[in-house]
Amino acid sequence: MLSYRHAFHAGNHADVLKHCILLQLLDHLNQKEKPYWVVDSHAGAGRYLLDSEQARKNAEFTTGIGRLWDRHDLPAALAAYVAAVRLLNPNGRLRHYPGSPWLALHRLRSQDRLHLFELHSSDFRLLKKAMAGESARVATHQADGFIDSKSVLPPPPRRGLVLIDPSYEDKRDYLRVTAALKESIARFATGTFAIWYPVLQRGDSRQLPERLRRLPVKWLDASLTVHAPAADGFGMHGSGMFIVNPPWTLAATLADCLPWLAEVLGDDAEAGFHLETSVTMQAGADSSS
Repeated sequence: MLSYRHAFHAGNHADVLKHCILLQLLDHLNQKEKPYWVVDSHAGAGRYLLDSEQARKNAEFTTGIGRLWDRHDLPAALAAYVAAVRLLNPNGRLRHYPGSPWLALHRLRSQDRLHLFELHSSDFRLLKKAMAGESARVATHQADGFIDSKSVLPPPPRRGLVLIDPSYEDKRDYLRVTAALKESIARFATGTFAIWYPVLQRGDSRQLPERLRRLPVKWLDASLTVHAPAADGFGMHGSGMFIVNPPWTLAATLADCLPWLAEVLGDDAEAGFHLETSVTMQAGADSSS
């Protein structure tokens, strides 16, 4: 299915969680001089205009990045995330939102490389435009990221981050995520993998993180719930990020951010968070609030 367009959801609560964590992973990789590759399996359009007809339809960014935009009490990791978004909005007005490719590109150094996979023809054209002039560091592929992203693994530097971020519009994506992750880990066991997933009422959404936690790897699972599930059972009421081979500092960082996000982005008493890891947490939490 190729009807999904992320422009309708850019900057929402799920993007806040996903992109805050993405930047933390990239900053960790940047601590060493050795180059690394970033592989994005479902890159989307690269960047989004928040006053476009698509973004304004549900205006999801107003309850995501919009609630952080003018705050002065941001935890450090969220302050870094908002600062990255401000690079696209130098006049201070929140009009543009960076997707994962744009955020990754602006964290990369000259020696690092970015591989972007996007199958949707319209989004791929926008992605190429967003990455124009960066051919030395960026390769764009109009291809199925579940299948073709594995072709660039392992990266020659043997350092890297793989982001697996499908829409899950097709329910088969849940099984494809697990299969793609297993094969990618087999090729690149020392890499860091970040898997985004929606929090829904449907069983396959609940089963995915449970299935991933059974993999024989070091992992961290963080999710944010912003409101109670809808009475009709439809709609996303939260999202999560499952990280394979997480930096040892990430748990403590998220233990600082997630309670704050649950309070600021939460819409009712059911808002909360969950943080669990297979490795020792520096200042861990596993909570709903």
